[in-house]
Amino acid sequence: MTSFLGIEHSATGRRWVGPSVEEERLAEAIAQSTRLPLPLCATLARRGVAPDQAAGFLAPTLRELLPDPLSLRDMGAAAARVLQAVRAGERIAIFADYDVDGGASAALLIGWLREIGRDSTLYIPDRIDEGYGPNVPAMAALARDHDLIICVDCGTLSHEPIAAARGADVIVLDHHLGGETLPPALAVVNPNRQDESGDLGHLCAAGVVFLMLVEANRQMRAEGHQGPDLMAQLDLVALATVADVAPLTGVNRALVRQGLKIMAQRGRPGLVALADVARLTEPPAPYHLGFLLGPRVNAGGRIGRADLGARLLSCTDPAEARALAERLDELNTERRDIEAAVRAAALAQAEARGLDGPLVWAAGEGWHPGVVGIVAARLKEAANRPAVVIGLDGDEGKGSGRSIAGVDLGAAIQRVTAEGLLLKGGGHKMAAGLTVARDQLEPAMARLAELLAKQGADQAGAADLRLDALLMPGAATPELIDEIETAGPFGAGAPAPRFAFAAQAVHFAKRVGETHLRFSFSDGTGPKLDAIAFGAFDGPLGPLIEGHGGARLHLAGRLEINSWGGRRKVQLRLEDAART
Repeated sequence: MTSFLGIEHSATGRRWVGPSVEEERLAEAIAQSTRLPLPLCATLARRGVAPDQAAGFLAPTLRELLPDPLSLRDMGAAAARVLQAVRAGERIAIFADYDVDGGASAALLIGWLREIGRDSTLYIPDRIDEGYGPNVPAMAALARDHDLIICVDCGTLSHEPIAAARGADVIVLDHHLGGETLPPALAVVNPNRQDESGDLGHLCAAGVVFLMLVEANRQMRAEGHQGPDLMAQLDLVALATVADVAPLTGVNRALVRQGLKIMAQRGRPGLVALADVARLTEPPAPYHLGFLLGPRVNAGGRIGRADLGARLLSCTDPAEARALAERLDELNTERRDIEAAVRAAALAQAEARGLDGPLVWAAGEGWHPGVVGIVAARLKEAANRPAVVIGLDGDEGKGSGRSIAGVDLGAAIQRVTAEGLLLKGGGHKMAAGLTVARDQLEPAMARLAELLAKQGADQAGAADLRLDALLMPGAATPELIDEIETAGPFGAGAPAPRFAFAAQAVHFAKRVGETHLRFSFSDGTGPKLDAIAFGAFDGPLGPLIEGHGGARLHLAGRLEINSWGGRRKVQLRLEDAART
C-alpha cells in the first residue's frame, strides 16, 4: 500500500495511508448512484456500504436492526423469572458493576421496575474493599433478604459468589468473556458466552439489559398487559455503549443514534444535571458521552462512593440530581489529579523497561485502583502496545489493561489466570482487569507478554494514519459536515472520517493555554479554514506549525462544527502534519 501524499514519516512519526483503489471505486459508484457528496461517499465506502445499501445505512432504524432477544441463550427464562418476581411482589436486588455500563444497566432495571410499581435494592461493590463483580459475603447477605438477584455487567465468572446466594434465584445479564463453565445461576444471558455465536458480542451490558426488557415487554403483551416505554430508556443505552467503548456498528449504531435524540430532549433529571455541570451547551454527540459525561459518572466508582453514578442515572428528583452531579464533578476533578501523578510515574517506569515489547506494563505502591485503567489506556496510546498498570497494596496488586486492535487481551489474561499466575482476571478483547500476588508479578507479566507476542503484539509499529479523502478548505462547509454526520454516530469501531489538506499556508497561529494551538490555513485559492490542535506543545505539532516560517504544510484531522455566539463554523481538529 503506497503512502498518501508520499508521506512515509509525518511530524508524529506516522505513515499516511489513504483509501484503497477498491474503496475509491466504491466511493465513486456510490456518488454516481446517490448524488451524495464525494466526501460522504468516501466515508460510506470505508464502511463497505454498497451503493444500493446507502439510503438504508444513512437512516438506520431499530425496527430493522434490533435482534430477536430470544437469539441469546437463557433470555426467555430470564425475562419470565423477572416477570414472575414482579407479579408475586418478590424482593428484587440489582448487583451492578461500578462503571458507566454497570450504572446505566442498573438504572435501566430500576426505572423499568419503578414504572410498573416495584421497588428494588441497588448494590454496587466498593472497588477497593470488594473489587470487581459479585463476592461471597455480599451475595450471601443479599440472598437472605431478597428472592431474586440480578447481576448486571458482571457475574459470568462468579461461580462461588453465585453459589453463596442460597435461597435466592440469580440472573446474570453480562457481556464479559465467559469461561468453559457457567456459574450456578438460573439464567446467564451473555453474547460472549463460549456457546454463543458471537454475532452480538459487540453489545455492552446495557444493550443486553435492554434486550431482556424488550423480551419482558413482549411476554407482558402476550398476557394482555402494556409494558413501560423502552424507547425513552435509550439515552442510558447510548451512554453505556459509548462509555464502554463498544463498537458503533450494527444495532449499536442504531441504539446510540436514537439514544442521542432522546438525551437531547433533556427528560432524565440525572443526565440533565450531569450535562449542566459539564457545561454541555449543544446537542450531545458520542464525544460528549465518552469524554464529558462518562468520566463523571465513573468518578464515583473510581475514587468516591461506588453507587453515586447509578443513583444519579436513576434519580427522578431534579434537586437530588443536581447535588449528585455536583459531587461527581468534584470527584472527577480529584480523579484527574490522582491520574496525572500515577500516569507520570507509570510512563517513566514503562519507558525504563522498554516500550517495544509485546506488553507495556508498570506497577507501583499505592497507585489508586480507580485510575489504573485510564493510565493503561494512556500507555497503550503512547506505545501502540497492549498495556497493564497495577496498583500494589500489601501482598497483592490490582490492575487494569487496555489492548490494541487485533490483540485479545481478555483471553490472554484469562489464560494466565487459569495457569495460576494470576489470582483473578477477565474482561474482553480491548479491556480487562486482574489481581496478582506481589511475588508473582514478574512471572505473570512475563507469561502475559509471551501470550500477547503470539498474537503479534510486538509487531505493531507507530500506527498508520488512515485518511478517507483529500479535501480543499473551501469544500469544508457546515452543510457538508451535517451530511457526513448522517453516516454516524462515530466512535469506537466506526471512526469519524479523517481528511487531508495538501500544501496549505498557515496564516495565523496562537498558543491557547499551556499546550494547545489555534491557527488558520488556506491553499491560496479559496477561504481560510480554522483549526485547533489540542496538546500540540506536548509533542512536535505545536513547534512545527508555530515555526512554519512560510513553508507550506500537509495537514490531517477530523472536521467538526464550532458553535459560538449563534454562528456555526467548521474547524479542523488537527491530528498530524508533514512538511511538503
